[in-house]
Amino acid sequence: MDNKQHHLPHIHVKYNDSESVFSIPDGDLLEGSIPANKIKLVKAWIELRQEDLMAEWSLAIKGEPIFRIDPLR
Repeated sequence: MDNKQHHLPHIHVKYNDSESVFSIPDGDLLEGSIPANKIKLVKAWIELRQEDLMAEWSLAIKGEPIFRIDPLR
């Protein structure tokens, strides 16, 4: 139910001790900081998984369980 603070579809990304928030579908960094090279990877992953992420977002805002989406390999 995490749709009140950012008011748009987004994901939370954890890297080491940092956490960032990226918008879906454009991959804009909304909050936080992670290394620049990791931001590029996150943006690429969002682009590749955009359809899955939007489906997950629809479930999440309804309070329904979400599923794991494969990472970049």
